[in-house]
Amino acid sequence: MRASGLAETTADTGDRTPWFCSGCPHNTSTRVPEGSRAVAGIGCHYMVNWMPGRNTSTFTQMGGEGVTWVGQQPFSLDKHVFANLGDGTYFHSGLLAIRQSIAAGTNITYKVLYNDAVAMTGGQQVGERPEGHSVLQIMNSLKSEGVAKLVIVTDEPAKYDGVQLAEGVTVHHRDELDRIQREFREIPGCTAIIYDQTCATEKRRRRKRGTLATPDKTVVINELVCEGCGDCSVQSNCMSVEPLETEFGRKRRINQSTCNKDYSCVKGFCPSFVTVEGGTLRKPKKEKKGDLSALAPLPEPVLPVAESAWGIVVAGVGGTGVITIGSLLGMAAHLEGKGVVTQDAAGLAQKGGATWSHVQIADRPEAIYTTKVDTAKADLIIGCDSIVASLKTTMAAMQPGRTFVALNSHGSPTASFVNNPDWQFPGQHCDTAIASAVGGELLGSFDAEEVALQLLGDSIYTNPLMLGYAWQKGRVPLSHAALMRAMELNGVQVDNNKAAFEWGRRCAHDLAAVRALFQTAQVIQFAKKPALAEVIARREEFLTGYQNAAYAAEYRAFVQKVQDAEARLGTTTRLAEAVARYLFKLMAYKDEYEVARLHTDGAFAGKIAGMFEGDYRVVHHLAPPLTAKKNERGELVKKAYGPWMHKAFGVLAKMKGLRGTAFDPFGRTEERRTERALIREYRACIEELLAGLTAENLPLAVEIARIPEQIRGYGHVKARHLEAARTQWEGLMARWRQGPAEAALRQNA
Repeated sequence: MRASGLAETTADTGDRTPWFCSGCPHNTSTRVPEGSRAVAGIGCHYMVNWMPGRNTSTFTQMGGEGVTWVGQQPFSLDKHVFANLGDGTYFHSGLLAIRQSIAAGTNITYKVLYNDAVAMTGGQQVGERPEGHSVLQIMNSLKSEGVAKLVIVTDEPAKYDGVQLAEGVTVHHRDELDRIQREFREIPGCTAIIYDQTCATEKRRRRKRGTLATPDKTVVINELVCEGCGDCSVQSNCMSVEPLETEFGRKRRINQSTCNKDYSCVKGFCPSFVTVEGGTLRKPKKEKKGDLSALAPLPEPVLPVAESAWGIVVAGVGGTGVITIGSLLGMAAHLEGKGVVTQDAAGLAQKGGATWSHVQIADRPEAIYTTKVDTAKADLIIGCDSIVASLKTTMAAMQPGRTFVALNSHGSPTASFVNNPDWQFPGQHCDTAIASAVGGELLGSFDAEEVALQLLGDSIYTNPLMLGYAWQKGRVPLSHAALMRAMELNGVQVDNNKAAFEWGRRCAHDLAAVRALFQTAQVIQFAKKPALAEVIARREEFLTGYQNAAYAAEYRAFVQKVQDAEARLGTTTRLAEAVARYLFKLMAYKDEYEVARLHTDGAFAGKIAGMFEGDYRVVHHLAPPLTAKKNERGELVKKAYGPWMHKAFGVLAKMKGLRGTAFDPFGRTEERRTERALIREYRACIEELLAGLTAENLPLAVEIARIPEQIRGYGHVKARHLEAARTQWEGLMARWRQGPAEAALRQNA
């Protein structure tokens, strides 16, 4: 039974499934070749069970990794499996599992991940004896156990130069993992691959603490070149590759605040990626965005009296400082001599999972009776992430008329976006669900991450900003002085965290005034959907630059033909808008000339200059179809090209007049012939739709006209998307051609 007064409303707001960190070695090490299977054990790599396409299942206790296969293999059509095993587990009891598989003569390959930390529980060192806990010790112990074959795979092969390896052991770059696995699955007996790469979360910690150098290489995406295909997300499995909505559809961008600098995303088969080597990212000039010292003082809020337990739940995403906020509240309460109990529900927090910190504060310790905020007993919810704040776990603590929710409305992508390029942030559902649970007057929602990024230069300060917002609203029973002292004792980015708190107060007092400090960014973000005439004009202008005025006029004439046909049905322009967007998409296919033009038109160079300062060089990552090497699957492989490529692009861009002519050196490839044929096929399809267009079949016509949205990417990625789109295209056209009468007859048959 639910507690009295607790809202019954829930909504499908998505989830925060834990995910590998950007740059996590588990992301690469757990991949298996097509047609292979793998089994998981205890550790971060268990999360691979939730990921599509990894062919991994099951889990065991520590020391049981892969042992189930000993009994299964004789009765399975599969003759080999891979087993994932972490270094912490290996030293605990995982070696015993390997010993059992060797003794049983099982065909299995153990992939032992040496990630230099106990990544599941806080990044502790693996053991206390450096000389006894290393890749080389694992190598020697595996050899002594009698594995049939052993190799070391790493992202830094050079560190093994001059190192004495056991007989037969070789070192390979992680890019060779797929080839090595294909080789190992054919070797009888028990084999092993030691995958050596430091935990991404631990790297980030060490960089923050100054014990590990930050690479002077930064990934940037040219959104005009980007096709939004998502191959970069597939290759990297990285949550720092985020969606970017633009005039020309959804693209990708890199969240520089969360990027772990693993660079796997660059392997996505797309020429939009560049790496900026050297220089430093510019920080916003605060004097232009607003100076706290120059602003008028804020009124002091009336703080609540905590005669009984005052329940606070901080809800957010692991790795963003949710637990830190709970700790700050706990320390501030301790400094004031109040009773306080904190309980953290972290789970797989380090891996992007949902995280909660329960804090109860009372004037007397005796007034606190539970270790966490009970059902319908929250006085304050600090929703650092909308999705986590709207989960049933969080909403169970809410009570109408009592709970105030300070909500960060920023749309951070979930793990679903990695494999679904069309994923949409369920922000409206989250707001509606929470407002229904507590009442609209007790919900304070705003984009705190945008404020933190614009005014403090880093989204990492979002959570202390949210704390300041809630405090100014009079929902935290702690003094300003105690909270500031708690930040000082925490000793991390003290001045910036204090400033974030004060900006949060400003947002609570006058949000419009704070937004006005970065009004330009807000105007762009909340720009209204352009009218059809503007959509057409913008694309006509683009196509003129793409090819010439005649090419653009051809586009406009065809769209006008669709407008005229649709106008006979009434005031709708849905079909015309779809054709305007997607005929343009097909006509502006990104061949070598267009990629060169978009990289050299000045806008992207201006973007780079606005992001970086100091001496830097821009490196392009490309796979020219006429010169690039191919991998074992016959796919072109990208290669880095230095700043000279920018000059080559300038020359190539001027040669766009050769596009589609007999003198076009790139026009004879299958990809280019297909792209030109698609334009003709699409136009013929639209002509067929116009010939039989009625008000009843207009929705189907619009759906067909939008098919090119699914044709994304370059090379083999685009071919894969086209194959899927063509299947749907043919199905929709079959429905169109059978007509409503015949369709009804078939449905009733």
